[in-house]
Amino acid sequence: MQKIEIHSIDGAEILEQLNVHLKGKLTDQWGEHVLEFDNEFGKGIVRSITFDWGVSLVDYDVSFTQDTKIVFTIEKTNPIEFIFISEGKLNYTNNAEERPYTFERYQNIIISTKKFSKETYVFPKTAAVKVNFIYVIPGEYAKKKNNNLSYLSKTLFSEFEGKNENSPYKHYGNYNLKIADQIKQLQESHESGIVRTLSIEGQLNLIMAMQMLEHDNYEKGLTLPDSLSKEDIKKIHNLSGFIIDNISEPLSVQSLATRASMSSKKLQLGFRVLYSKSVNEYIRQLKLEISRDYIKNTDDSISEIVYKIGLKSRSYFSKIFSDHYGILPAEYRKKIKAKG
Repeated sequence: MQKIEIHSIDGAEILEQLNVHLKGKLTDQWGEHVLEFDNEFGKGIVRSITFDWGVSLVDYDVSFTQDTKIVFTIEKTNPIEFIFISEGKLNYTNNAEERPYTFERYQNIIISTKKFSKETYVFPKTAAVKVNFIYVIPGEYAKKKNNNLSYLSKTLFSEFEGKNENSPYKHYGNYNLKIADQIKQLQESHESGIVRTLSIEGQLNLIMAMQMLEHDNYEKGLTLPDSLSKEDIKKIHNLSGFIIDNISEPLSVQSLATRASMSSKKLQLGFRVLYSKSVNEYIRQLKLEISRDYIKNTDDSISEIVYKIGLKSRSYFSKIFSDHYGILPAEYRKKIKAKG
């Protein structure tokens, strides 16, 4: 495991300190700093930009060749961090808590540590990770005209005031795809000059607002229509096991939603969060994977296998199998037998 020590929350300085280890290329344009690397350490791009009122962005799109531990030790200030992972996951620890935590894809995370604390983020090897960090320095942000901080929930307001006696503060919230969509727009911005800078700043404010809204609803015990709770995620995991065990049965979206005690819309959202597929796409892929194993490991006829995975048409099965694997089922069996 490689370890990188960072001693700043200034975006440009973070990139410089990362580059001591990653040995990539640093550039800057329109106030935006960019680190690109493609070598024995991995491949990726890290971007940063700083705005007035103590707000800055550091955006990672990376894949490391080995587990990479990035350790932040900040002495001068303790920022509030708005974190959102669009792809992959991160393991997180700080020296004030013994238990490590895994930050999941699409999960809304807001944390604030004490001064002189140490935070560790572990990027798993060979995994693509896209993660967005928005740093806010409370004292600076409070100077902003019309900041309206008093409208925040009591706990988050205390963080902005620096009066939270329960620090380090953590909010490991619900899973939200609207935030993911907004961050995707931020990452795919192709403007230049002042237009790009204004666009990034506007989108950054919108992302923070969405993360604060999710936090506020979480504390009130509410779930936004486009959010999933941890309980919802557990239900989806359990449902995926049920689908495997009942792959030969008719499995409609509505019947599965009823079984999981959630709406069809939330069920579809859950499968998109966990598997990046609709319910029907997930079921179809599962049928294909199971049928491939049957063809490889049994002497069942193709017609019998079609029945076992709950399809009625052999011709349809042959078509979707060929589309997915690039070979017809019968030809695949011949190929397997020839190898044996």
